[in-house]
Amino acid sequence: MRCGSAWRPARRTIQEQETQPISADTPIIELRDISCRFGRQHVLREINISVHRGETLVIIGESGCGKSVTLKVMMSLLPPTAGCLLWDGRDVRDLATQQFNRMRLRFGFLFQGAALFDSMDVYDNVAFGLTHNTDMGDDAIRPIVHQGLRDVGLPIDVCDKKPAELSGGMKKRVALARALVMTPEVMFYDEPTTGLDPIMSDVINELVLQTREQRQVTSVVVTHDMRTVTKIADRILMLYPVSQKKPDESQLIFEGTPQQAFASEDPRVSQFVRGEARDRIRELSCA
Repeated sequence: MRCGSAWRPARRTIQEQETQPISADTPIIELRDISCRFGRQHVLREINISVHRGETLVIIGESGCGKSVTLKVMMSLLPPTAGCLLWDGRDVRDLATQQFNRMRLRFGFLFQGAALFDSMDVYDNVAFGLTHNTDMGDDAIRPIVHQGLRDVGLPIDVCDKKPAELSGGMKKRVALARALVMTPEVMFYDEPTTGLDPIMSDVINELVLQTREQRQVTSVVVTHDMRTVTKIADRILMLYPVSQKKPDESQLIFEGTPQQAFASEDPRVSQFVRGEARDRIRELSCA
């Protein structure tokens, strides 16, 4: 299908789609010339990103540059204005509905605010995906939920608590357990350490590393916390706000390792990763 063309039903059957061979070099997720606009406001403009199997890709950039929007496009939670989203080399618009839903179950998402259901206790929050997407009974689900909580360092007696009774760090870990019990192939983390103290932030970072190493999970992380970046990232992408770029300039201003980011001679990159305002105060006042 041509990028940017309208959605149409898939012509191939689910069986034909599932039996197509997938090369190990094929990105698990790929954005091709993706643009997103809300009314007249451009958030993403012709973005090209490939996510490779087994890596931890970290997306950084100042507030409003489109980091969280990029995650939601990758999961197909948000349709792009233009461009193509590919999963395992397949344009999502070519997937039959059943195949699309089945493939998206491979993804886990840790939302910035945890996004727990306030009316449910911890047990029901963690069990939610299993309850609604499998035919497993409670006898089968219960040990999975308990193990999921143990995996994120929480005791089983937290099951009866409501989210309002939990600290910020506990909420994040419950939300992570909810995602992990579905055995995702890809985990998305949206600002996983925001609002947490340094110790709890490092607990979350360790859990991200543990998840990758023990479960062979591909990870995509959005963050502005450079301690998180240096600890977990295999590769960094840095986005810059569309409003500060010329029409012919790429919104992606850096790609590389954490070490390369700190050594970058681009002042936009070096100032961000070192947390130095310098000329940005004048730029923001003139915006």
